[in-house]
Amino acid sequence: MSHVTQTRAPADQPLRYRPVTLGHPGVTVEERGGLLYMASQEALTPPPPRLLDRLLHWATVAPDRTFFAAREAGGAWRDFSYGEMLQRVRQLAAALLEFGLSAERPLAILSGNDPEHLQLAMAALYAGIPFCPVSPGYALLSQDHAKLRHVCGLLQPGLVFVSDGPAFQKALDAVLPADVPVIATRGRVQGRISLAFAALLARGELAAAERAFAATGPDSIAKFLFTSGSTKLPKAVTTTQRMLCANQQMLLQTFPVFGEEPPVLVDWLPWNHTFGGSHNLGIVLYNGGTFYLDEGKPTPQGFGETLRNLREVSPTAYLTVPRGWEELANALERDAELRERFFARMRLFFFAAAGLSQSVWDRLDRIAEAHCGERIRMMAGLGMTEASPSCTFTTGPLSVAGYVGVPAPGCELKLVPVDGKLEGRFRGPHIMPGYWRDAAQTAACFDEEGFYCSGDALKLVDPANPQLGLMFDGRIAEDFKLSSGVFVSVGPLRNRAVLEGTPLVQDVVVAAPDRECLGLLVFPRLADCRQLAGLDESADAATVLTSAPVQDWFAAWLKRLNREASGNASRLEWIALQEEPPSADRGEITDKGSLNQRSVLTHRAERLEACYRGTAPLLIRA
Repeated sequence: MSHVTQTRAPADQPLRYRPVTLGHPGVTVEERGGLLYMASQEALTPPPPRLLDRLLHWATVAPDRTFFAAREAGGAWRDFSYGEMLQRVRQLAAALLEFGLSAERPLAILSGNDPEHLQLAMAALYAGIPFCPVSPGYALLSQDHAKLRHVCGLLQPGLVFVSDGPAFQKALDAVLPADVPVIATRGRVQGRISLAFAALLARGELAAAERAFAATGPDSIAKFLFTSGSTKLPKAVTTTQRMLCANQQMLLQTFPVFGEEPPVLVDWLPWNHTFGGSHNLGIVLYNGGTFYLDEGKPTPQGFGETLRNLREVSPTAYLTVPRGWEELANALERDAELRERFFARMRLFFFAAAGLSQSVWDRLDRIAEAHCGERIRMMAGLGMTEASPSCTFTTGPLSVAGYVGVPAPGCELKLVPVDGKLEGRFRGPHIMPGYWRDAAQTAACFDEEGFYCSGDALKLVDPANPQLGLMFDGRIAEDFKLSSGVFVSVGPLRNRAVLEGTPLVQDVVVAAPDRECLGLLVFPRLADCRQLAGLDESADAATVLTSAPVQDWFAAWLKRLNREASGNASRLEWIALQEEPPSADRGEITDKGSLNQRSVLTHRAERLEACYRGTAPLLIRA
């Protein structure tokens, strides 16, 4: 799964940015056999052999510094220092060793981000026991538990952790044998061995934990991370200690600011994804920072909790998805107290998972300039679960939409012609050894030189000057041919539609292979559409989307998109507004809120057919 990001085009006038130390290594470029190879001129400094070597380091040099904080039931922050966390991790590691766990019988964590999840995950790392954080939606939202059944069938977990035993009872009964024990923070799971998390802190021999930790090394499996899956079931990415440590060293050399001042993050991103669980948590641990757990989400219902946290804690960097930046821009414009807290120590912005609209980016710049007298740099790059996750960063010489930058230190890049585009392929210590228990798919995703075939299409900013870096050019697998045989480049078309669709467009799906023309299935932002239509919360989706102001806006948007069309491969003949939002249960949307294009086309095939017949509801023609 790839995280495609961009940086903002500079204004004509000189811009003032808050000072921040960034790496700017040159790039080596070599052409061999008609293929282009690129790499950073800066070598990767050897990282530690194990990620938790950094926990030991900080527990020694700064034992009382807060490593992790989360709110308790009463609302106060519960802090865990580096010293306390190491003590708890050792004790929990000793307890986990009593269950006879291994790569063949790993620990599965089915619930979301919380202190117990983090402690058990780190204890598993300490004990050399692979763990797998699983999307909570597989257990709590799904009705058929198909993905959870697939995950557990592939992993064969020997122990499961859940935050709330009764809440997960149905899912556990559906997918796990009765002899698999469960650890729960609250409540019990009936009909199987059910242990309280608190009880684990009082069992096990610490000497056994120390021996287990000493036996781990760079090749030890740290965890399994599942891809989101498109037309196929999710794949388990084998994530080693080497991958996690190499990626964090890449980040530190790319962003030396993390080593100058311990980073402070306020973060909500799910730990079952590589961006939240490997990238963000890793930044804090590797550099001795502090992680404040945000139990909010970038939704109208959940963002209030995020704002509550940001009014109390001043982060040094902020990392979120585009929807989170939109919600935050709205709040920052209204709230002077929030601005004061948010910008007090801020050094860098990051985003991933989708393109950030130009209007939101401009608003963030205006807010920062008005409050601070300077802008905050927005950073991003290209990454994927299989790369733990980082491959390129936008610290190169340009700031233009779609720019993904240059390879990070330690990452080798190869551009290979595939179906009329250039596929980005990657090699380095941060790349996975393969998919767990899937030799066929592992073999298929590596080429003869050992480069991982990402499926991401890239192109040079300037073929005459490759050192300038790379632009994202869509997903090769998303591209298709019309019935005329003309290729459609889906990624750029979709990105332009979403970026120009602010504020009413949440996301779009480009339709459809082997048809005579193109159209868009459009997922609108219903709250913004209601506001435009002048309707209150009682108005249903159909009423809102058929209102004259909304219909006129979308018709004008379609005309704007077609102004740049150069033929059938880019001209849109229709758009169809979707009343029903994308479904996580059907795999149409991931935990981070990104859209699964193929799943939407598959599950909405009847609606798609009606669009081409001209009988679909909420259809707007060009």
